[in-house]
Amino acid sequence: MSSREEILRRIRAATADITRPPDVPRRYQLAGGATGRADDGLVDRFAERASDYRATVRRCPAAGAAQVIADAVTARGAGRIGVPRDFPAEWSALLAGAVPDNPPLDVAALDGLDGVVTTCAVAIAETGTIVLDSGPGQGRRAFTLVPDYHLAVVRTGQIVATVPDAVAALDPARPLTWISGPSATSDIELTRVEGVHGPRTLDIVIVAD
Repeated sequence: MSSREEILRRIRAATADITRPPDVPRRYQLAGGATGRADDGLVDRFAERASDYRATVRRCPAAGAAQVIADAVTARGAGRIGVPRDFPAEWSALLAGAVPDNPPLDVAALDGLDGVVTTCAVAIAETGTIVLDSGPGQGRRAFTLVPDYHLAVVRTGQIVATVPDAVAALDPARPLTWISGPSATSDIELTRVEGVHGPRTLDIVIVAD
């Protein structure tokens, strides 16, 4: 008998009385899902945590969103800004260098953009994270990962308290991109390098519902 066969024999002997895998309870505590209206404390916490991740956060009423978005883009010196399908026209109205992603831009065209603007599916106050699921106004996954600058618009009603709340609100069958600040890694000798796996610059505009 080979060593492999002996190991397998011992495993089979040790597990012979196990009829089915044990149930592992996964009852994560929920603080309450998105209700369409986040309280000020939740919004403040999200803005603080997102800023901790080196995202630049701006807050505005719905009526001033287009101007705040345009001002943020101008402040970055971004001339050519990709705009995904179904992005609210009233929010992109003042973007002079808007480049529609319709038909879809190829990778070379995306790389030639100065940045992109998107909506999001949900935002998490506890971690300062925004989540995209390629829904309306969010674009394809490559749309937000190839360009070097990303501006995400978050409605206050999309902000939930915790990660379990976000998971409960999301469709696991959709392609999910979780973003906590600009793309960064410290894999090499703990030296932080930004822009390795996605945009090195992230702006977030929180629009009051």
